[in-house]
Amino acid sequence: MASISNSSLFLALSLLSLLACSAQAQLSSNFYAKTCPNLQSIVSSAMAQAVAKEPRMAASILRLFFHDCFVNGCDGSILLDDTATLTGEKNAFPNKNSARGFEVIDAIKSSVEASCNATVSCADILALASRDGVVKLGGPTWTVALGRRDATTASQSTANSDLPGPSSTLSTLISKFSAKGLNARDMTALSGAHTIGQAQCQFFRSRIYNDNNINPSFATLRQGNCPQTSGGDSNLSPLDVQSPNKFGAEYYQNLLGSRGLLHSDQELFNNGTQDALVRQYSQNRNLFFSDFATAMIKMGAITPLTGTNGEIPMASMSNASLFLVLSLLSLLSFSAKAQLSANFYAKTCPNLEAIVRSAMAQAVSKEPRMAASILRLFFHDCFVNGCDGSILLDDTTTFTGEKNAFPNKKSARGFEVIDAIKSSVEASCNATVSCADILALASRDGVVKLGGPKWTVALGRRDATSASQSTANNDLPAPSSTLSTLITKFAAKGLSARDMTALSGAHTIGQAQCQFFRSRIYNDNNTNPSFATLRQGNCPRSGGDSNLSPLDVHSPNRFGSEYYKNLLGSQGLLHSDQELFNNGTQDGLVRQYSQNRDLFFSDFAAAMIKMGSISPLTGSNGEIRLNCRKPAMAFISHTCSFLALFLLLLLVCSADAQLSPNFYAATCPNLQSIVRSAMAKAVNKEPRMAASILRLFFHDCFVNGCDGSVLLDDTATFTGEKNAFPNQNSARGFEVIDAIKASVEASCKATVSCADILALASRDGVVKLGGPKWTVALGRRDATTASQSTANSDLPGPSSTLSTLISKFAAKGLNARDMTALSGAHTIGQTQCQFFRSRIYNDNNINPSFATLRQGNCPQTSGGDINLAPLDVQSPNKFGAEYYQNLLGSRGLLHSDQELFNNGTQDALVRQYSKNKNLFFSDFATAMVKMGAITPLTGNNGEIRLNCRKVNS
Repeated sequence: MASISNSSLFLALSLLSLLACSAQAQLSSNFYAKTCPNLQSIVSSAMAQAVAKEPRMAASILRLFFHDCFVNGCDGSILLDDTATLTGEKNAFPNKNSARGFEVIDAIKSSVEASCNATVSCADILALASRDGVVKLGGPTWTVALGRRDATTASQSTANSDLPGPSSTLSTLISKFSAKGLNARDMTALSGAHTIGQAQCQFFRSRIYNDNNINPSFATLRQGNCPQTSGGDSNLSPLDVQSPNKFGAEYYQNLLGSRGLLHSDQELFNNGTQDALVRQYSQNRNLFFSDFATAMIKMGAITPLTGTNGEIPMASMSNASLFLVLSLLSLLSFSAKAQLSANFYAKTCPNLEAIVRSAMAQAVSKEPRMAASILRLFFHDCFVNGCDGSILLDDTTTFTGEKNAFPNKKSARGFEVIDAIKSSVEASCNATVSCADILALASRDGVVKLGGPKWTVALGRRDATSASQSTANNDLPAPSSTLSTLITKFAAKGLSARDMTALSGAHTIGQAQCQFFRSRIYNDNNTNPSFATLRQGNCPRSGGDSNLSPLDVHSPNRFGSEYYKNLLGSQGLLHSDQELFNNGTQDGLVRQYSQNRDLFFSDFAAAMIKMGSISPLTGSNGEIRLNCRKPAMAFISHTCSFLALFLLLLLVCSADAQLSPNFYAATCPNLQSIVRSAMAKAVNKEPRMAASILRLFFHDCFVNGCDGSVLLDDTATFTGEKNAFPNQNSARGFEVIDAIKASVEASCKATVSCADILALASRDGVVKLGGPKWTVALGRRDATTASQSTANSDLPGPSSTLSTLISKFAAKGLNARDMTALSGAHTIGQTQCQFFRSRIYNDNNINPSFATLRQGNCPQTSGGDINLAPLDVQSPNKFGAEYYQNLLGSRGLLHSDQELFNNGTQDALVRQYSKNKNLFFSDFATAMVKMGAITPLTGNNGEIRLNCRKVNS
């Protein structure tokens, strides 16, 4: 089908809303069903009146919602006036003298309060009002998940830094939206909000006088109301020159004609990655409506305050309330990591928490600094491949551990305390509790012992069987880090700038070595002179590297908010400490924490819960070490691997409720046997076909998700992906998918998507050549379009560097370990000379004999572009770990292959895979399950194609 009916669109969005509610367990469209049943009718009626009076108001309210959600989440913070203790967002540059509609929200709030006193948040009212304004002007409707609570503070600095400006470039727009969990498609759809409303001259003056990519007549028209030199800053012009009071697709038609009012508008159609999507939206209003509503649901789920966080309204939080807030947050964490639970050991080790708490009480009573040391161990553990106890491992003959990484060497301590706790736990519950979980509990109990907050610790982590010194050196922020580096490093672990600033408050306890603060006290200009002199007394310019000084000059043995008071007085001991308060984006939050210990405690505990859920090993991944310093096993059995993948699949199915391995159980029960049989025949005929189908699946999923778009031929309305550079004359296997589709259609007509067939065929080809098996979640639907430009931009090339590979996979939700495992697909198949010519003639890190061998079939100057060579020189038709052995010998065929083993962060993992096929198989299958879940079309989105090469007519 080429479009989606209004009823189908509503159903699709309702289903997406359910998924959003699942991700934020306390948000629900029925949240106020009993406590304020008339809420939606009150808001709808009020918005109808407001928009009837002034159509522009729909756009103004919509803009308020966007500007609210982008600044610390959808929490109503934009509605707050300045107070003596906070500088709000209303006067931030993007809002000052332009944000409007506050009186409408005030009026709605009054009406709601009259009906349901102290029940409904302003944040939820704003979310509903945004939707209802759009609908009133003819736009799409969507189900709004409710249950947000209101922020008790606001941040002008975050508004200034996080909101995209009217002069933003396309790359800036994509980056700023990506930072909020919104992809480039979401960004382009949400920009369509500019189909309604007006903008002030100050925001488009530069465009109409300076930009070259503007329609001259349009520029002249707008110049009439916006003088070039001075004055008229607040003069208004419609964002959509055609129909500013009707929500439609005309905005995109304007862009095609170079009539985008803002520079950032026209960036969407300026020979960039979004050109094709803009064309689609300009021709297909229903597609735009569907994507806009979908993106609004996603935006509305940006870090809302729920449970007892925030207020409706409430002046402050008691300690009991704080505990409830954190318990609820912990429940959300458990939902995200289904195998972590506070009750994980309730039956198998019921005394665990009491054992850890008692041991930590003794350790901290003996040496208060130990609380900080254990807390630092937990932080340094979680930041290096997740909370897996890897920091506790000693070096072995097969890997170099993390203890001697620069951030840990001669400074990480407390190992003997963890060992003692482990011994006590083993005596009570043998081979049951992981070292990773013991470290998580001990960190919390040390903080509590020194007067800090308490939080519920989710349990069920398992222990890593290896460690990575290189990752520790690379991923852990250094004491000399700048604010931007700190924010980036924490963001890479899924932690926000607020989390980073709260977690830095751990420096309210403990001590640091002279080597880590010497440069600060002798060189930094933003240090208190008396404080610098005091610290210089124990830290000479040379020598004394291990001399200690307290991180908190006031109370190093008490967990409080004094650390932030130190920063206000330029008494941060580390350079990275003082960066939090140095005319930067975190200044406002530091001031708040310095004045409000309860707020700091709440945020710290919330951030500890988040940090504790960084990619833990669960299920049958990892192991339960008997000695925290040594791995207990060197391999994972096929059975355990399969169980781990099954559990991972359950998480995938939970995250995307419409995917299930049983999706076609009733409608096409023979599907899997049909695909398996067809792939067996195809691979028997040509073993290379397994690799070709696997590559198709990879190239499909990386371009707007696993939606079968790579299978589409070009049409008169779009240019497909088959002729994108990574695919042209190299992507193959289409006829195999066509044949499987024909067989499936004969058995189950118009039932199974091409996207699902491709997912199954990829797995079955791998298995046929001796690789691992995994359960494929099904229920994907087929795209009705394709994007050559996205294929060119998003697919990593054969000349990619390691950093590019990591970045491109991270953009799809796949981590560096996933990337290295998935690259092992090159253990089968062949590649063309054009893709490896530069490597075999120019790279220095290549085995000379191997280079000579490959040069024999790939001339240097010209010709032979499509000549083939096997990616795996040892066994190109057998799926194994030989690919990684090749890399150890500098025999990676592609430049991007050898980047995995070239004195970089993945060297250790490559060595592990080269020696341990089972580990590779387990990680490969896990990553395939994750890749198969990249933004599938489900429900009523997309279609079930009858011919995989063509959209249904």
